[in-house]
Amino acid sequence: MDVTVSGPDEEWLAEFTHRLVTDRLAACGNIFPDVRSIYRWEGAVEDASEAVVVLHTRASLVPAIVERANAEHPDEVPQVVAVPVADVNPAYGQWILDETVG
Repeated sequence: MDVTVSGPDEEWLAEFTHRLVTDRLAACGNIFPDVRSIYRWEGAVEDASEAVVVLHTRASLVPAIVERANAEHPDEVPQVVAVPVADVNPAYGQWILDETVG
């Protein structure tokens, strides 16, 4: 399962990702530090710079990641999107299972 989470900047996402990996909720995270997001919020169109991480994890751990994002994220409504992986290198998939719990 791949889970994307946006954040205010690369440093915040790095700290958040480090906590998730330490707690074995994700095997790893790939951070894209400079993302431009255009979205509607409270009736206005916003244009903001932020960062995005793609976390590699188990489907069963997505609810815990959402819970952590809701508790720790500075945004009122954190962007957390889980996408099933259609296929994966079997050895990499096993590594994800080995490095996560749940």
